[in-house]
Amino acid sequence: MTNSSLAAPLFGRIITAMVTPFDGEGVLNLAVAARLADHLVNTGSDGVLVCGTTGESPTLSWQEQDELLREVKAAVGSRAMVLAGTGSNCTEEAVAASRRALALGADGALLVVPYYNKPPQAGLEAHFRAVAEAVPDLPLMLYNIPSRTGCSLLPETVGRLLNCNNVRAFKAASGTVEEVTRLRAVCGPSLAIYSGDDTLTLPMLSLGAAGVVSVVSHLEGLRLQDMIRSHFTGQAAAALAHHDQLLPLMRALFLQPNPIPVKAALELRGWSVGAPRLPLVAADASLKTHLHDLMQDL
Repeated sequence: MTNSSLAAPLFGRIITAMVTPFDGEGVLNLAVAARLADHLVNTGSDGVLVCGTTGESPTLSWQEQDELLREVKAAVGSRAMVLAGTGSNCTEEAVAASRRALALGADGALLVVPYYNKPPQAGLEAHFRAVAEAVPDLPLMLYNIPSRTGCSLLPETVGRLLNCNNVRAFKAASGTVEEVTRLRAVCGPSLAIYSGDDTLTLPMLSLGAAGVVSVVSHLEGLRLQDMIRSHFTGQAAAALAHHDQLLPLMRALFLQPNPIPVKAALELRGWSVGAPRLPLVAADASLKTHLHDLMQDL
């Protein structure tokens, strides 16, 4: 056995950051969204995140985000956790979106670090505390991805936010496993840390992470579950073998900005999720061929 607890955290081990399906005209396709969410739950996902970065939240209206959450929650029911991306670089908007998510039945919310305006740590703390206090019954996952936001949420700031009882988890996407160690040192076991990068999931698990907010789970959720299960049952060689098998596909899904590659891969699997909305564009032929070959190998 590893030293990590076998008991799954509140949101489970694998949360799929779900793509948002569009039709050929770029209109939100709720029917495909419902079927895809159901499929994900049946193939290894403990939770589904809608309206995250992979879900193209910057190009979704608030009305579309509410409709998507409502449809996915109805499709999934109580079989898995449904989280909503409610973050914004405007605190008032993040509060309003989180309140709507709670009213629509979300099991939790993902709150990204405010982007572009680059607040100091005092501002980040005040921002997240305002949201937490506005929706005390909604469990929250804080999301640190400095490559996209322009600033980083420090572990010491997260530690101070733990006196908000609904701050329960953290998505670590700084690109370094050191973030997990620093968060554990400051926050202890009360914070569930999730890898925000599929390629770093196994290294982060070995340092005390609880699971992953995943993209590759759209395609290989059961194999990813096998990797995580092998880790938590002390089967290190088996976990490493799964990691090695999945690694080429994990890397390929980020050869172009997310979600361009995963949408292309899903289309190759027969899912009519549509192209990304502008300013993102559809994958080119060479990427599609590469993804096809990797999935055939798996």
